[in-house]
Amino acid sequence: MSPASLARLLGRLPRVHDENVMVGEETMEDAGVYRLREDLCLVQTTDVFSPVITDPTWYGRIVAANALSDVYAMGARPVTALNIVGFPVGVLPQEVLEAILQGGAEKVREAGASLIGGHSWDSADITYGLSVTGVAHPDRLVSNGNAKPGDRILLTKPLGTGVIATAVRGGGVPEALEERISVSMARLNRYASEAMLEHGATAATDVTGFGLLGHAVEVAKSSDVTFRFRLGDIPLFPGAIQYAREGFLPGGSRNNKRYFEGDVALDPGIPEEVSDLLFDAQTSGGLLICAPEAEAEALLEAIREGGDREAAVVGEVLPRQEARIRVAP
Repeated sequence: MSPASLARLLGRLPRVHDENVMVGEETMEDAGVYRLREDLCLVQTTDVFSPVITDPTWYGRIVAANALSDVYAMGARPVTALNIVGFPVGVLPQEVLEAILQGGAEKVREAGASLIGGHSWDSADITYGLSVTGVAHPDRLVSNGNAKPGDRILLTKPLGTGVIATAVRGGGVPEALEERISVSMARLNRYASEAMLEHGATAATDVTGFGLLGHAVEVAKSSDVTFRFRLGDIPLFPGAIQYAREGFLPGGSRNNKRYFEGDVALDPGIPEEVSDLLFDAQTSGGLLICAPEAEAEALLEAIREGGDREAAVVGEVLPRQEARIRVAP
């Protein structure tokens, strides 16, 4: 669903009144949080989507990594997961479904969580996802509403999975590039999450369907600050600009640009295909992390040492200005 449609829908639903609900849908956080006791809370999320690449095992891995990411974005530890799967029974071989589920199970194991069941149905198209429950100490949660002026902004994975995956479906992407984005999308944000907890991150979110700038707008609004990005420091996958120029834009990317561009001030010299990438709907993207200036370089080094080698410091947090997001060349 587009951000605009989703906002209208959620605005009409009744509010939950429960003193133990620490995070609900109102703040557009990555996951919901429910306090069980003073030192323990549940962090819950779910995510489901159709295939974004051709290999069923990689698709399963990517879906699982994407669902687990919401828990990691809040600094929590996933403990259980449930499969959610629709499959065209009798149309595709059962081995395809087995490969998808094996890929998902592999990532759940890597996360140190337990896959404890799920739900399936006979569907016209393939749909796969996970419902994930994590745990955290309430005082250790990382929210999307605590960024401070002076913080540095870090991004842990390159942008461009949306346009490249769209081009993959068009059949025009080299096998090596499809493999590269598959590896990135399947990589858990666990390692970056653990690093941000050790280095005092003030705020975080993961970069998924609303794109870099859409998710950044949410954090900036929740924190009542402005983000300034330096375009030249934002990592991009090779070929991403060219595929955007050729029009391989997911529908979600166009919706993001229409909905969020009023909160964004882009330097007039930035080409349209590059601005399209900044709004590109990512699948299982990296974490967008705000951290104190004094911790930023050490955090970046820890994230890179943990395996996210293309992570970068991409901007800084400013006091509130008219535009929520500013992008300089």
